[in-house]
This record gives sequence, C-alpha cells and structure tokens, in this order.
Amino acid sequence: MVDIQAILSKYDTNDITIASLGGHVALDIAAGAKAQGFQTLVIAREDRARPYAQYLKTEGKLGCVDEVVTVKQFGDILDEKMQETLRSKNTLIAHSRYFWVYFDFKDVEEKLRVPLIGSRSFLRLEERDQSPNQYDVLRSAGIRIPRIFAKPEDIDRLTLTKVHNATRTYERENFFARTPQEWHALAKEKVKSGAVAEADMQKAVIEEFILGAPINFNFFFSPLHNRLELMGTDIRRQTSLDGWLRLPASEQLKVGGAPFHIETGHIAVTVKESLLEKAYEAGEKFVAACKQHDPHGIVGPFALQGAVETDGKKEEFVVFDVSFRTPGSPGIAATPYSSYLFGRPVSMGERIAMEVKEAVAAGRLEDICS
Repeated sequence: MVDIQAILSKYDTNDITIASLGGHVALDIAAGAKAQGFQTLVIAREDRARPYAQYLKTEGKLGCVDEVVTVKQFGDILDEKMQETLRSKNTLIAHSRYFWVYFDFKDVEEKLRVPLIGSRSFLRLEERDQSPNQYDVLRSAGIRIPRIFAKPEDIDRLTLTKVHNATRTYERENFFARTPQEWHALAKEKVKSGAVAEADMQKAVIEEFILGAPINFNFFFSPLHNRLELMGTDIRRQTSLDGWLRLPASEQLKVGGAPFHIETGHIAVTVKESLLEKAYEAGEKFVAACKQHDPHGIVGPFALQGAVETDGKKEEFVVFDVSFRTPGSPGIAATPYSSYLFGRPVSMGERIAMEVKEAVAAGRLEDICS
C-alpha cells in the first residue's frame, strides 16, 4: 500500500490544491473547494476538457477551475512524472465514480502515490463481481437488501438483472424477468444483439425488484468529529427509462424492446421526516460495518441508494446500491438537510473542502486521506 503519511509529511499544507477527474462531480468539488479558499485542479481528458478549460475556468470572480491538466486517458495520471507534478502542487484528489470506471482497483491502491480524500480501500467494493463487495458490507451491517437469486432457475418473482453493457462497460444493461424461462430468453437476446458479452452475462446479478419509492440518502462521515451527516437526498434520472415512464402503458407496448438505464443525472427530492430515523439508523450501521472491513472505516462522502417499500402497515428502506465515495449528485444541496445542520445549503464538494480545512488546521490530514 502507498505510504500516504510520508507523502503528506512533505506537503506545504498552507498551499493545498484539491483536484478531481474531469467528469461526474468535478465541478461540484471545484466550486466547493474554491468556496473554502483552496486552489482547484481538474484532470480532464483531451476530448472532454472544454467545459473546464474554457467555460468554467477561473477568471477573477467567475469560474471555479483554477487549472486544467489534460491527458489522453485517465490512466495517464499513474505516470510518475504526472504524479510528481500533482505532488509538487500539494494535491489532494477527491475521488469519484470515475476511479472505479477507468482504473484497475489494484493500480489505484498500489501505484497512485497522490493522497485521495476518503477511503481508498473501499473502491473495489462497489463492483458486485468482487469479493467481498457492497452486499457483504450491507449484510454485515444488518441493512435490508433485495433478495439475490444465485441462479435464474430460482426466480419466483419480478427481478431486475444487473449486468455490464458490452460497449459502455461503466453502464448496466438491466432487464426485468418474472420466471426462469423469461430470464433465459431475455439473456439470450441481449447476448445475441451484442448488448451484453457472454462472459458478463455469466456474472450478472439477479435481484428481487423492490416496488417502492426510489431514494438515495447521501451522507458524509466526519472522522474529525466522529459524526454522521445527511447532506441531501435525490433520485436518478435515466435514459431512455425516463422517457418510457412518460408514456401510457398502451404506448410503451407499441415502442417495443426495453428501455435503457443510462444515467444522465439526478433529481433533488425530499422525504417525510418520519423516515429520517430509518435513514440515520442505516447510515450508522453502515459506518460501523465499514470499520469491520477497514480499521479506518468510511471517510467522507458515501450514499445508500434504494427504495422505501411498504406492506401497507409500515415502511422499510431497502438498499440496492452503495457509493463509497462522492455520489454523482451535485444538486443535493438544493434539499434542506445540510441547512438543517449547518444553517445554510452546503454542497458535497464544499463539505469535503470544509473537512480538509479543519484537518489542515488540526494537523490531521492523514485521518481523512488514504
């Protein structure tokens, strides 16, 4: 593993730069860092650099991106010269989903010699074909998850199969099935069409479909204060699923095929206050379970994503996805939960920067970086 403490010992903590990969939530992180007085840097792919390098570059009081470093591919930041450049700027990287989409987990854990804000060891747990994975953490926490079917022949209810898309490997080619026969027919069709590789279909996860109101609880755990904070709530916006849901059932049948579940963004939502106790309880259980996996536990942002289900008598929060890092929802500051705690809206990007600022002042950067 990387000796982060040794790297941090050489940093000028009065001149910290907060960086992120160009995509997902880079602007949320940059704007939040600027609000707390830090220098900001975005590592962008050459073909996706314009929003950061042109439209949102810092100019006086405008913009939030102080510097852009372009690369042909994100993996280039593992180049030693690139890492030396980042370390020379006293860089801390706020990692996001891009780190487990574009990198080999082992490379991030062992070759990236630049401090990450948050928990490096949890990156790989998001992938369901890893062992252990997010299901193992949720089970150990005693948090309800959907029933997982070990094989299609066990299907006895409506299920959602999660499997990687063959061309957009960071997206899923989800499909529904109620019976083993229906599952096999749909799986065969997906492979034949080229949407899913045969090898990936063998590793597909078959989940019970939870018929409830979707909700993502976006948390921040502060090791400096030993405090769990609910920063905001949201739901996903997906194409072409969202378009399908706008059609009457009769028109959906005419369209044919099945909707895609490609994420395009998130929508800020709220929950009634009687559900907050369940949310905080799940968050506390999750934090405790993470400490069993890694003594340092979860650090900073994470999200428990699921749905609120009811049997008509009581409501229950069921988790079917976990983000062990900054969730992809910069709009959560539009929900009231950070204001309830801090007295004003605080984005996840700014909350990260606030923790860095406090850690610098207390000489505790090693407690929030990995």
